[in-house]
Amino acid sequence: MYSSFENPRLRLFAGALMISFSPVFVKLTDVAPTTSGFYRVLFGGVVVAIYLLLTRQRLTFKAAAWTALALSAVFFALDLWFWHRSILYIGPGLSTLLANFQVFIMMAAGIVLFGQKPGPRQIAAVPLAIAGLALVVGFDWQELPRDYQLGIVFGLLTAVCYAGYLLCMRQARMVSAHTVPTREIAVMSLLVAAMLGAAAFAEGVSLEIPTVSDLVWLLLYGVLANALGMLFIASSLSKVTTTEVGLALLLQPTCSFIWDILFFGRSFSVTEGTGAVLALAAIYLGSVRKSHQA
Repeated sequence: MYSSFENPRLRLFAGALMISFSPVFVKLTDVAPTTSGFYRVLFGGVVVAIYLLLTRQRLTFKAAAWTALALSAVFFALDLWFWHRSILYIGPGLSTLLANFQVFIMMAAGIVLFGQKPGPRQIAAVPLAIAGLALVVGFDWQELPRDYQLGIVFGLLTAVCYAGYLLCMRQARMVSAHTVPTREIAVMSLLVAAMLGAAAFAEGVSLEIPTVSDLVWLLLYGVLANALGMLFIASSLSKVTTTEVGLALLLQPTCSFIWDILFFGRSFSVTEGTGAVLALAAIYLGSVRKSHQA
């Protein structure tokens, strides 16, 4: 078993599969959106912190890394705040699909901040994503229910915040001497837990876990998605091609959409299904930087 997970490709896709269950766990728990986000990062952060203690790894960050980690925590807290509400309004599948539009925010950031020139496939991905989103959501915005409109807006805001998190975590990693970002994930997770705990207090939301089943789902959410899933993906990124990363990014929203259909009976028309396929294709094209990599 251990030797199998030495394979970076297996870790990459196993991590993406674990994270694809995130919106399912949120939907299954009978707690407020801020509460489920709080326990995701708390349980996940504690698990990684215990691992650091057992392996005697110290938090040796430069000042610049601490600043970047604090900013990444702010963005990730906002990411979870928006995404968990989007899941409740429009379901796990569509909310996760919209969250993965972060690919296009990252593309824009690459152009504006780092002077990166997008390739032909990335340029083609943008109108493809817009067309796919229009087919999934529908062309008559005013006819959509208010909650559904909010869910879509929150899903797109999730994408913006997720991109901000990735950019800040990228900055923290650039000044780190450690191969696997175990320390970064532990610190970021616990910082986010503190922020969401404060948000719950400000909202007047209880952090009580009402049932044993809710505790089980939240534990699975924290350990699988926030701890193992993120670590598996992070530890494999430097050892796989951009094409494989693109496929892993595609696996998460695809599986989340499938879980939404299988577990929660989501129905969709041919038009919506076509839009989802177009959006997923756009996410893949936008995430692969060089066509010669296989």
